[in-house]
Amino acid sequence: MIKIKWVKISADAIIPSFAHKGDAGADICSCEDCEIAPGKRKLIKTGLKVEVPKGYELQIRPRSGVSLNTSLLIPNSPGTIDSGYRGEVGIILWNAGDTPHKVKKGDRIAQVVVQKIPDVIHIEAIELSMTERGESGFGSTGE
Repeated sequence: MIKIKWVKISADAIIPSFAHKGDAGADICSCEDCEIAPGKRKLIKTGLKVEVPKGYELQIRPRSGVSLNTSLLIPNSPGTIDSGYRGEVGIILWNAGDTPHKVKKGDRIAQVVVQKIPDVIHIEAIELSMTERGESGFGSTGE
């Protein structure tokens, strides 16, 4: 079992929690009331600091209900919180709609998912191995 430590830096902060047993993502909430104008982005405070164990990352992902029922999107999805970060967790929300959107304290605005990160070394090479796909890229498999 992996333990993620959270510290409340606001009285209105809510520790992330799972809605159902077996869920991959735990809901994370806003700790502030604010309004996001149409076409604008805002960094929403959670009032939480986090300690992610070395070898893991915390991914910030959209909640399906927010994506379906509002015009709010997470533009850098998935966002990454590295194990060395100790500042406040903020969620970037973008209002893709044409009317202002209010976010209230306690609103579940995103979900956090823990992912294991392998040790990686990036190296320079002279050539790459051949594959069936080769260099075929965007649109190479049809529309």
